[in-house]
Amino acid sequence: MTADGLVLVAEHDPDVAELERRYLAREGYDVRIEADPSRAPAAAERTRPDVVVLDLSTSALPADLYRRVAEAARPAPVVAVAGPLDPAIARGLGEHRVDRPFGPRVLVAAVAEALRRRGPLPAPGPLRAGPVALDPHRRTAAVGDARVALTVTEFDLLEFLMANPGRVFTREQLLDAAWGPGAGAGSRTVDVHVAQLRAKLGQDNPIRTVRGVGYVLDA
Repeated sequence: MTADGLVLVAEHDPDVAELERRYLAREGYDVRIEADPSRAPAAAERTRPDVVVLDLSTSALPADLYRRVAEAARPAPVVAVAGPLDPAIARGLGEHRVDRPFGPRVLVAAVAEALRRRGPLPAPGPLRAGPVALDPHRRTAAVGDARVALTVTEFDLLEFLMANPGRVFTREQLLDAAWGPGAGAGSRTVDVHVAQLRAKLGQDNPIRTVRGVGYVLDA
């Protein structure tokens, strides 16, 4: 995650999502894309973003989607991207809203304002599983007193597992968490990176295979 925070963009139009990703990344944000806004509540719980950009412009979406996303993402703010809405629905969208059509700079400004009103983002604290220690802020890993060199993806994968100890994740969930939705990587990619992590962490490796399901980190 970058110092400026993680933005979850739930947007049904892939061209718009890519444009938003490029402009937000240019400002230093880490961006994850969810191509189906109806799945945004689950994506928010999985990725724990600092702000959510939620597309509400399609009529097929559940009427209570904004509320469910806000609950799942709390305390992260939600920036609603919407076209004309029923006044009753519009009143429930909170204070952050961008109306279609919009320029990408307008969206970037809305995200920055939402984060400013939320206040400074807390620095992520160190994570530990036995002798394995991870510092998300400095992006360093160690086993005991020995530093361990990890690739960006290896670090993101281990950080996600260590932030959710004892919870079993499928390979697909780990792909979404470490590579991002729609990254195009296959489930075998997860197995390869887990094997690399285990080799680097040695006998103190805390990642356990759950046969037929995926992986879990034993705290």
